[in-house]
Amino acid sequence: MDKLRLMTPGPTMVPPQVLAAMAGPMHHHRTAEHRRIFREVTDQLRYVFGTSGDCLVITGSGTAAMEAAIVGVGGPGNKALVFDGGKFGRRWAKVCAVYGIAHVVCELEWGTGAKAAMVEEHLRRDPAIDTVIVTHSETSTAAVSDLEGIAAVTRSRGAVLVVDGITSVGALPVKMDEWGVDVAVTGSQKALMTPPGLGIVAVSPRAWERIESFSSTSLYLCLKAYRKALATDDSPYTPAITLMMGLRAALELIRAEGIERVWSRTACLARATRAAVQAMNLRVFARDPADSLTAVMVPEGFDETALRRRLRERFGIVVAGGQDQLKGRVFRVNHMGYVDEVDALGLIGALELVLAEMRHAFPPGAGLAAAVESLAGA
Repeated sequence: MDKLRLMTPGPTMVPPQVLAAMAGPMHHHRTAEHRRIFREVTDQLRYVFGTSGDCLVITGSGTAAMEAAIVGVGGPGNKALVFDGGKFGRRWAKVCAVYGIAHVVCELEWGTGAKAAMVEEHLRRDPAIDTVIVTHSETSTAAVSDLEGIAAVTRSRGAVLVVDGITSVGALPVKMDEWGVDVAVTGSQKALMTPPGLGIVAVSPRAWERIESFSSTSLYLCLKAYRKALATDDSPYTPAITLMMGLRAALELIRAEGIERVWSRTACLARATRAAVQAMNLRVFARDPADSLTAVMVPEGFDETALRRRLRERFGIVVAGGQDQLKGRVFRVNHMGYVDEVDALGLIGALELVLAEMRHAFPPGAGLAAAVESLAGA
């Protein structure tokens, strides 16, 4: 019997309550019913982002939402500092280039995150920089940046902070208002436990001052249009109605568990997985590991594709491969959303069996023992 166990860092597994909600009757989006769903979704998103500001829902991927955020604050007289520590940090620099937004790139060693001191140094050396774009959890490397520390610097220097929180919002602590984050972005298919297709942009009042100060160079991704529609619990363009129905159900699950408990559960699974990896004579790739996912280096001489294929064919477990320069060198495991201790232990046990079949040397049972010890002490 083929039972799929999706352990990729997006799309992630979707709870049955969410799938059931999406299977409900279709309704028209210009109705009181949809406006009620829309209002409930945006209210719950504020809770997840830790903000009282606007949460805008865009039908599109996380990249669409991030592009909307960058274009929204990147006016003719603005200059951005973009941290490039992986595939997605690099993508945000490309967005700046495509739209002609003045920017400088700070390249990070892959597997490391941005630090507050780096931001401080760049702002000191180049007073023209008034925008900082940082990836909180870099999905391609599983590295985390010091978002709270960076926000303290940008707030003190008056720079607008734009955050790619696509694999952090709803998984790692993100406190927009408390920390002073101006714009944060996520996608429905990560910690929000909904199929792909919705991008969310949370915007602070200070960011709105910047956004409203110049004419947008985008039509569909113009945040001002979404803000105007939000005033009447509506979208400027046809929304993904069924995804909104599912997202409402997912956000209800998060609220019922409590966001702090979600953060704690995610961190526990990440620690247990990292302990298991090391016990199996494997290495965690990131020097600054994020709790939302783990990138594991494959043993020297191993075929990474074959390892993932064996996990899928024998156990129905799907993990993600490496991207760009990490292709063939790592596989990536999710800890976000609809994942629990049984899922994590099942993956580790299956990985032990596959590694043993592929003649990787490690003490049998060491991974599971390390994970259980970690979880027991959590």
